[in-house]
Amino acid sequence: MNEIKAIIFDFDGVIAESVNVKTEAFAELYSPYGKDIEDQVVNHHLTNGGMSRFEKFKVYHEEFLKKSISEDEISELADKFSNLVVQKVIEAPYVKGAKEFIQNFHAKYDLFISSGTPEVEIKHITKMRGIDKYFKEIYGSPVKKEKHVEIILNENHYNTNEIVFIGDALSDREAAIGNNIYFIGVLNNSIDFSNEEYKIKDLSELQELLNNM
Repeated sequence: MNEIKAIIFDFDGVIAESVNVKTEAFAELYSPYGKDIEDQVVNHHLTNGGMSRFEKFKVYHEEFLKKSISEDEISELADKFSNLVVQKVIEAPYVKGAKEFIQNFHAKYDLFISSGTPEVEIKHITKMRGIDKYFKEIYGSPVKKEKHVEIILNENHYNTNEIVFIGDALSDREAAIGNNIYFIGVLNNSIDFSNEEYKIKDLSELQELLNNM
C-alpha cells in the first residue's frame, strides 16, 4: 500500500458525538404525527447517516405520511431543523481521539470533511468549534459524498491508494467504494461494520491503524 496522503472524515459520529442531536430533532419534528411515524423516522435516520435532511424530509412525507411535500415546505422544515440542531452540534463533545488526531496530524495528512449537512452549516459549525483551519476543504450537501470524493481526487491529483474515507454510515462506505479508495468504518450501534477490513471504535485507534494498513 502506498503511504496515505489524505483523509476524508464524515462529521456526525466520526468527529463529533452529534448523531443523537439530530435524532432528537427529527423525532421532535415528526412527533405530532404519532409514535409510529416518529419511530419510523428515527429508525430511518439512524440507518441512513449521510443522507441530506432535504432527501429525508421527502422520504418521510411521501413514503411514511403518504403526503406530497413542496420545495417550500422542505425548506421550512430544514430551517426548523437547523434552529434545533446547530448550536447543539457546535457544543457536542468530540468523538474520543478526534480532536487530538486532527490537531496532531493535520501537517502530516491533507484532511477533508465530507458531510451530509448543508455546506454553509457544516462550515459554520467547524469554524465555531475552532477546527476549520485544520482542513484543506470542507464539503456538504446538496452535493453527494461520492461526488465530494471525486472532486478531492481530481483537484489534488491523489492516487486512489493514497486516500482514505473514515465514516460511520453506508453512504460513506459507498462514496469510498464508488471511487475505489480505502474505507475505515467507525463502529456504532446502527450500522454493522464488523466485517469491514478496516474498522475502529473511535479516532484514538486511527493512527495505529493507518500505520498498519
